[in-house]
Amino acid sequence: MISRLFWAALVIIFMLPNMAFAHVGLEGTVDVRIISDGGREFVKFRAYPQCQEDGRYFYVQASKGERYSIQVTNTLGRRIGVVIAVDGRNIIDGKKSDLRRNERMYIIGPYGTNTFEGWRTAVDRTNRFYFTEQSDSYAEKVFADASAMGTIAIAVFREKTRDIVHLQGPSSVMKEAPTEEAAPGTSRGAHSAELAEKGKREQAGTGFGETTYSPTRSVNFEPERTAIDRIVMKYEWRSELCRKGIIQCGPRNRLWPGGQEFAPIPRDFRG
Repeated sequence: MISRLFWAALVIIFMLPNMAFAHVGLEGTVDVRIISDGGREFVKFRAYPQCQEDGRYFYVQASKGERYSIQVTNTLGRRIGVVIAVDGRNIIDGKKSDLRRNERMYIIGPYGTNTFEGWRTAVDRTNRFYFTEQSDSYAEKVFADASAMGTIAIAVFREKTRDIVHLQGPSSVMKEAPTEEAAPGTSRGAHSAELAEKGKREQAGTGFGETTYSPTRSVNFEPERTAIDRIVMKYEWRSELCRKGIIQCGPRNRLWPGGQEFAPIPRDFRG
């Protein structure tokens, strides 16, 4: 009996480090930052949704009209593929994204950092991301899709172990989208009226900005079956983050600690 208890305890002891390692690995696969053209990082606030969903969730304070880039750093010693969706649309081909392994993805080398600054419209060009109103967003204007408005979502896939062969020739590019497409069963007039009613409470979205030179090439990459990390950032205007209580706004409580951590020393103090 004592022998059985000893072996059971031994198995549990050896299992615990493996469980801890798996948790740390999920948290540390990639570092994601949203960077302004001026080099400022948009602050992230960790969120914990009530429903049990895999991944890491954050709020981000957006600045209207400001251009931004998505910077992703691979903390692993092997290549990874990242599916990136802005406002629910894959940033490479513009298609509706569910962050799955069969979608178009960018490849990042071991310990490498890549910066993605816009919607890919050709092998050598992108059109810039910028924060704007929902009605001016790329997802709304082109696809009438607000199903994931105001989100930047990333799924991370490790590469299956295999020989890597570089492919020659251009990658497929984003097709020109129909500018007059409306939501199924909805007229353009009714859709515009619905947007007009939103007024100042309109959600933040990402626009389709100026063209920039951004060369790419296709490589052979076979992702593992499931993502090892998932990051979802909900960006909002400051007023909305205040309303939700994500950040402290309004008059400051005189008895609650603020930026000054210590009592000030009187000018005539000689101690």
